[in-house]
Amino acid sequence: MKKKLTVFDLFELKGKRQLSEIYVNNPEEAAAAEKAGVDIIATACDCILPHLGINATIQDAKDIREACPNTHLMMGTLPGTYTSPYEAVKMGYKLISFGADSVYTANSTDFIKPMVREKIPVFSHIGLIPHTNTWTGGFRAVGRNAEQATKIFKDALEIDDAGAVGIEIEVVPPKVAAEITKRVKMITISMGSGSFCDAQYLFAQDILGTHYGHYPRHAKKYIDLRFEFEKIQKKRISSFKEYVDDVKNHRFNKPELTVSIEDKEYEYFLNNIKEL
Repeated sequence: MKKKLTVFDLFELKGKRQLSEIYVNNPEEAAAAEKAGVDIIATACDCILPHLGINATIQDAKDIREACPNTHLMMGTLPGTYTSPYEAVKMGYKLISFGADSVYTANSTDFIKPMVREKIPVFSHIGLIPHTNTWTGGFRAVGRNAEQATKIFKDALEIDDAGAVGIEIEVVPPKVAAEITKRVKMITISMGSGSFCDAQYLFAQDILGTHYGHYPRHAKKYIDLRFEFEKIQKKRISSFKEYVDDVKNHRFNKPELTVSIEDKEYEYFLNNIKEL
């Protein structure tokens, strides 16, 4: 049986091999990720992010936990769900009660420190942070000049000092991500930041090709399941149309679809109901 990685295991593996991480949307994807040997599974809880095609309920998160019992599961919530360090701690405990092994937050170290103090394993985020992209000029690479790269580096050190378990580095030049990885104790996770981090991260919808619209540059697509789903939908429609046609033309009296009654028994039945 696959061994679920603990926080202790993650730290022990730093620098020894690169970990794999996938964001999943449903139990089917979670089960597939576990069977494929993915090290870390991430998901959202009570969260709607239309630009990422995410609509996750609390029950979804619980079902995903059940589907991947032997894989480290990171859970996160919608930005703004908690607006104080106290609420962050409550949210962290809540996610752990749902089965999370670690908790994601893009909030400042003022939120991270109290969570760590209460032994809640926290993963944070630097570089391109989607919900704060207005500060970086939109959905674009970050850290391509010395000033930006230095700020990202300092942000990483601050989060490391706060005691975070790990940090997602999104769309940052690989050379910059590599320097951060060498100088922090926490696990670094690359999202479009090359292969020098401690872990590599992609969304299931990008890997599987299941969503419409723009695919980020770093999103390596391995299959176009969306087109397969469209084929399946067409087959559904065709089958339903055949069913409707059968209903209209009374084709449900065929012997293979019904049970029979002997002629003698039917005659008795007709006599019985004459007086009713």
